[in-house]
Amino acid sequence: MNLSSEKLRALAWCAAAYAVAIGAAVAAGYMVREELHPLLVVAVADAVGTLIIFGFSVAFRNSSFYDPYWSVAPMVMVVYWALAGVSAGADTTRQILVAALVWVWGARLTFNFLKGWSNVRHEDWRYVNLRAANGRAYWLVSFLGIHFAPTAWVYLGCLALYPALSSSRAFGAVDLFAAIVTAGAIALEWISDRQLWRFRTANATPGAIMKSRLWKYSRHPNYLGEVLFWWGLFLCGLGANPDAWWTLAGPVGITLLFVFISIPMIDKRHLARRPEYAEHVRTTSALMLLPPRR
Repeated sequence: MNLSSEKLRALAWCAAAYAVAIGAAVAAGYMVREELHPLLVVAVADAVGTLIIFGFSVAFRNSSFYDPYWSVAPMVMVVYWALAGVSAGADTTRQILVAALVWVWGARLTFNFLKGWSNVRHEDWRYVNLRAANGRAYWLVSFLGIHFAPTAWVYLGCLALYPALSSSRAFGAVDLFAAIVTAGAIALEWISDRQLWRFRTANATPGAIMKSRLWKYSRHPNYLGEVLFWWGLFLCGLGANPDAWWTLAGPVGITLLFVFISIPMIDKRHLARRPEYAEHVRTTSALMLLPPRR
């Protein structure tokens, strides 16, 4: 694949941003590791990493620098909690399986973003709309809504990783079921994203709507895969420690995010740009894979 100089520059700056952010997060976590619980150590490191990425967003006037954070942060968290779990005698089989699932998910999702990021000026349309709507207040909105709110959601979703990576409970049937759900979610998200990418690159008709394969049964099957991934992580934590029910806050919060914010926002955009999308909304499930309505 031939990459333009602008694309290479964008990838280099993104890599630099995340290298600095991860380095700063690790340093912050190291400084508080003796005083705080591992959950709070990661919370501090997460906040520092988000601040660094926000700095790059401001410097380049492009909040899309934050977009890979959703998938990169859990990959770093899982390493720290796995290492902490090793010293606590955690079950190795569960650790390896959960860490592998998170890394496969994170690497694929990060690559998916980078594949479509053409240059350092390429900013997500949602941020462009927020900039136009908020004027001078945009960077406060970006700081709270685009950077720290998703960081909080992802952190809540990752809470289940801690019991999954620190428990010495033997690997059992619930763990196996959780791994199947999580792997299935990753596959669903990957397949639906791949189908949409092929449709967009092969279809030259402006405003064409994907209505075949998985997209025949859901308007957003990739979002369904994402939501199920976080429910899979919750099951991983529950299999490791049945008392970890409190981590339910993660998948519930992320489900609400997609159902009440992400899906309505993208549907509204499609309705404004594609008049025939209204019929697609009427006949096709928003999230779940269901037979089309007549």
